[in-house]
Formats: sequence, C-alpha cells, structure tokens
Amino acid sequence: MFLNMVLVVLTDLAARCLGNTVFRQHFHLLLSAVVMFGPALSLWVSQHSVFAKRSHFLYRMFLRSGWGWTCIFVGSFVFLLSFSIRRSLSLSIRHLSRLGVAGGLWLGFCKVLDLLENATGSCYEPLLASPEVTNGQPLLVLREGESKSVCLKAGMLWRGYEVSEDVFLLCLCCLLLAEETAVFGPYLSLGGISDAPLRILFLFCVLLLGLWIFLLLCLLAYFPQFPTQLLGGALGCLSWRGLYQGWYRLGPSWCCPGRPGLGLLNTKSSCADAEDTKLSHDAIN
Repeated sequence: MFLNMVLVVLTDLAARCLGNTVFRQHFHLLLSAVVMFGPALSLWVSQHSVFAKRSHFLYRMFLRSGWGWTCIFVGSFVFLLSFSIRRSLSLSIRHLSRLGVAGGLWLGFCKVLDLLENATGSCYEPLLASPEVTNGQPLLVLREGESKSVCLKAGMLWRGYEVSEDVFLLCLCCLLLAEETAVFGPYLSLGGISDAPLRILFLFCVLLLGLWIFLLLCLLAYFPQFPTQLLGGALGCLSWRGLYQGWYRLGPSWCCPGRPGLGLLNTKSSCADAEDTKLSHDAIN
C-alpha cells in the first residue's frame, strides 16, 4: 500500500511536469543549450573519473543500444495507454508507428553520415617508431584506397567529416520521450484509469529520459568533440521538429500517424474535447 502511494505521487508529479505547457515548449531549447555549452564542463570534470572511460558499464549497456531501450519502454507505454483507452489494436499500432518512422529516419541518417564520412575521409598510419615527432604526436602517413572499417580494424587512424551519431541519437530519444510521455498528464486530469503497470511503465520512461540526459552530459564533458557533437545535436533537433512539429500535425491518415494523444483524450467526460483541443494547441505552439 505504501509503495503504491509512492508510485502514484511520483508519477503524478512527473506527469504534471512533462505535460506542462512551458516544459513542452522550451525543452528543445534546454537540450540545445546543453549541447552547445556542455563541452565547457570538461574544464571542471576529472579525467580520472569512471565516466571518462568508454568501457564504462553505462556506455556499454545503454548507449550502444539506446534506440532499443527507447523503443522497449516508450513502445510499451504507448501501446498500453492507447489500448487501455480505446481497446483498438489498429489505433494502438497507428500510435506505435511513430516509433517506426523515427527509427527509420535515424537509420537512414546513420547510413548517409557513414557514406559521407567514407567519401570525405582518409586513412593515416602513425609512425610510432619514427624519431620525428611534432608536438608530442607521431608522424602520420597517408594510406590511400582504404575504407573506414578496414582502416580502423588495422589499428590506423581515420580522419574525415564526422557527425556525432551518439549525440544525434540521445537528442532524438530525449525529445521523443518528452513528446510521447507528455500525454499522460492530461490523461490523468481527465480521470483516466491508471493502474500500477501503466504508472510503472511511465516511471521507467521518465527514468530513461533522465539517463539519456545524464549520458549526454557525460559525452559532452568527458569526450568533447567540436563541432561534431554540435552537428549531431542539431540533426537530432531538426529530426524532431520535422516529425513532431511538422509531419504529425497533418492529422492521422494512411501516410501520417498523427500526434501523440490524438483520439485518446476525448473520452470519459464532456470536457475532454476541450482538453484534446488544448493539447493540440500546446503541441502547435
């Protein structure tokens, strides 16, 4: 009983925060500020910290499969929320299709960025045994005709036009989580049924959002790479704006899944239509 009360209090507080109009309108600006000024944290953090090692558990467990974790928790929450309200499998699949669209966009951009890096980059072999060293760095010999994968497997260096895929993914996942979970606050205010499984999934989504923001700060502070991280963050924000602030506003159709909460918040009471209209107005703003 006590744990259930704690769960209700925490989820109500988080839902009120994520569903707040001010938060929804300015979260992308906050994330942009983090990406722009986050590398300045490298002046204060210790390079001997456990988070300064790429082999850390959080990087290996979550960062390398960030999209999978996001799909598991957000997909489960979206499906359970939509199906518990409407009992319509087709409607639930339509809302889940937003994750598929975002995933396809992420994979497509990753392929394009990989092709761009291969086309603009070059492979260099460091001469570790060479007595000629400049500024403490060994001389580099250009190796022509090598692809990036072959170059890195051989232990050589690849230099090319690069966009941080990790920052791109984290920014896109943060914005997606904020959009998909924002509907829970208006749903609760309408008196929607919120049993323990739904609240637990929502809480996991909130914790995952906090974890992605923390990992983003760690990458910016311990592994600063300008301007590749800035470009990755910009690409993530542009992807979110194109989807949630552009395409999804067109309304549900065979070619558009619609915005989060559409068709779900107009039940339970006579004032629900007004609340759904308010949610649409907030999303547009």
